[in-house]
Amino acid sequence: MSETLDQLAASRLVPVVVLDDAAHARPLAGALAEGGLPVAEVTFRTAAAAAAIAEMAKDGRVLVGAGTVLTPAQVDEAVDAGARYVVSPGFSRAVVERCAARGVLALPGAVTATEVQAALEAGITTVKFFPAETSGGAAAIKALSAPFGGVRFVPTGGIGPANLAEYLALPAVAAVGGSWMVPRDAIAAGRFDDVAAMVADAVALTR
Repeated sequence: MSETLDQLAASRLVPVVVLDDAAHARPLAGALAEGGLPVAEVTFRTAAAAAAIAEMAKDGRVLVGAGTVLTPAQVDEAVDAGARYVVSPGFSRAVVERCAARGVLALPGAVTATEVQAALEAGITTVKFFPAETSGGAAAIKALSAPFGGVRFVPTGGIGPANLAEYLALPAVAAVGGSWMVPRDAIAAGRFDDVAAMVADAVALTR
């Protein structure tokens, strides 16, 4: 699990992907790899999510995880499909415990001191900070990192090229999640060359 977290942190960016058709999973994996960002969080917001994760996992070019995971049953579905990490919008002890039982990294959501403490009590030291911009943004993460010096954050929600640097400059930020480099309409239209170019542009912003 620590190796998975190290890979996410090394990438600095985690593309948050919504796939409506699992047939697009492998071409998307190729676009992410070509663009220099071989990682993806496939959200459980569509019926194609598990099948898309399975296709990406079999492809092997991308570290693939599951996002918007709300229940232990979804943890099982994601891990059975090949997800290496599980991201939740909020904190659920049942989801965290199922991830531990299945041996995968859990990144539960936490935006308040109370939620961060709950995560720490469950053995979690890296949390998703969602929705980032409407929850106080980089300033809130900076404030939380003072009393919680050992906690790292993966902010997601409302982050794009204009404010990415503000988040990446914070020592407490392990990586940033975003969807601007993997727009749903471009994927649905099969414009994977465009996606690869957007991914490459996003990677350039982290340097």
